[in-house]
Amino acid sequence: MVCRFSGFLEMEDDMFSGFGNGTRLDARVVHTFQKNFVQVQDILDQNRLLINEINQNHESKIPDNLSRNVGLIKELNNNVRRVVDLYADLSSSFTRSMEASSEGDDSSAGTFKSDGKASSQKRIRSG
Repeated sequence: MVCRFSGFLEMEDDMFSGFGNGTRLDARVVHTFQKNFVQVQDILDQNRLLINEINQNHESKIPDNLSRNVGLIKELNNNVRRVVDLYADLSSSFTRSMEASSEGDDSSAGTFKSDGKASSQKRIRSG
């Protein structure tokens, strides 16, 4: 799957720029964004299939198909919640990385913990 997010960013020494205002993002931040966007796209693709099946079942008016729709609609609702959660995490991570990069020092734009969530830890400069 092609990630559309990376198309407007330019790579410079493990940093990405391209927001037009001098903002730079750590490569790990961009990788996490890309990973989350791929997850969102996969869920949305799955939702399209679920909606098609729900519509076919509804049009068939076959009792078994109609009762199957109950489970399909629950799955669809859960998927929508997952997409909302992923976008909320992306928004929060992006905000933290922008805040970290605008603090005026040469530290990276924030780091990510192993769970993919951003943290505002700064590099400690030696000397």
